[in-house]
Formats: sequence, structure tokens, C-alpha cells
Amino acid sequence: MLNSLRTAAVPDTADGLAARRRVPVAVTAPDPISREGAVSQLRRHPEIELREQPGPDTVALLIETTLDEAALTRLRRIVRSEGSRAVVVVDAIRETELLDIVGCGIGAIVWRHEATAHRLVQAVLAAARGDGDLPADLLGRLISQVGTMHRGAAGRVGAPSLGLQPREVDVLRLVAEGLDTGEIASKLSYSERTVKNVIHGLTTRLHLRNRAHAVAYALREGYI
Repeated sequence: MLNSLRTAAVPDTADGLAARRRVPVAVTAPDPISREGAVSQLRRHPEIELREQPGPDTVALLIETTLDEAALTRLRRIVRSEGSRAVVVVDAIRETELLDIVGCGIGAIVWRHEATAHRLVQAVLAAARGDGDLPADLLGRLISQVGTMHRGAAGRVGAPSLGLQPREVDVLRLVAEGLDTGEIASKLSYSERTVKNVIHGLTTRLHLRNRAHAVAYALREGYI
């Protein structure tokens, strides 16, 4: 995605290098005040390029008060139909909504009360890389919920299997612990390229949107 932003016209200066790394972001909010607030915070950062509409080459920053069915429908459309990566800024998430959100392909979530400029940019850049970025308390709730579901399904005959390879399980276990690509590579004595290839391979094979989605599936199937 980022390669498509590079042009020969941009010089190899510090400013030119920053411009070539800019991530296109489209902000969607239920009211103009919320949208303008987010836009004004993102506009200060040279690594962000603001766009009017989400699309295949953008990160969609969605500000929601609650994640009702209408909001989830918008998320599915933007991620699945329009092909955007997404960051959701929300006040709160109910337990019953967690897996729905992951199933939509959302890997980056920011609590609204924590939505500083730094936090928004951090989540946007993670989404652009295909990484997960969940609040620690939310990740713990997700793991607990999926673990409960798995224990409830344990022992069922004919339960489906993801067929994950051992090194895929190793990588996803460390992703679930919150490690980034470099830390995972160091722990497993892999190169960062190998870790990225492992994650790309399993998400492509299993039709998963991102790392958080992959972790949820692995937890559900009892691999981690």
C-alpha cells in the first residue's frame, strides 16, 4: 500500500522521505465536531495524508458512540466492500460485541477517552502495517471470552480444525501476548521477514483480515 504513494518527484531529503511514507486516512464520525476534532489532531502529523473518503488504499478512522448493528454494518462495508483497513474510536464495547468486531476485520481500537493525537497516529500506523492495536483491558476480555467459548465446545466430535502449523501457533501465541514483529523474531530466532511471511500465509489461507482476527480464530480452535 505504502509503495503506491511513492513517486519519483519526491526528493531524498528528510521531508521527502517523510512524504513518501505518508499513510492516507479518511475520518468518519456521527457528527461534524467529532470529525473535525480527529482531523485537526491528525493534520499535525506529517506521516498522515488526510482523504475525504475511505478506499482500498486508506486507513478508515471511524468514530462511534456505540457499536450497534448500524455501526457494525458500516464497519463491514468499509472493511470488506471498500477494502480499507480500519481503526475504531469508541466509548465502550459490550462483551457480546467483541467477536463481532474482530469478525468485521477490525484490528485497531482506541477508547474515546484515550484518543489523543499520539494514540490515534499510533493506531493508524499499526492498522496500515496490518498489525493489531487493542487496549490491554480489551485484549484480556477478548482472550477470556474466546477461551470460555472454546472450553464450552471442548470434546465435541467433529469440531473443525484450522490446521495451523506449529510455527504458526508459536507466532500467534506471541502475537496474543502483545509482542511486535521484531520481538517475535527475537523470541523465535526468526528473521522479521519470516515472521511477516508466517502471518501473511496463515491470514491469506484462512481468509482472516489481520492479526487480531487470526488470534481470535486460534483461541477459538484451542491452538493457544
